[in-house]
Amino acid sequence: MENHQLDCRGLNCPMPIVRISQAMNGLEAGEVLKVQADDPAFRADVEAWAQMTGNELLSVDEDGPITTANLKRSA
Repeated sequence: MENHQLDCRGLNCPMPIVRISQAMNGLEAGEVLKVQADDPAFRADVEAWAQMTGNELLSVDEDGPITTANLKRSA
């Protein structure tokens, strides 16, 4: 299983979610995408996106203005 990274810092809603969708479409089931973003709405957006798409949100961590989310591609 391979892990991937996506830097969405500097992007505002809805672009982080658009980029996540594009990146996740290129992953195999079970692969993990680590995303960093500084959009204040990112945490709520990524939680909603994961729930809507059925992909697993493994973790969300906030460190100052940077939010890091780890998403696992569903089957």
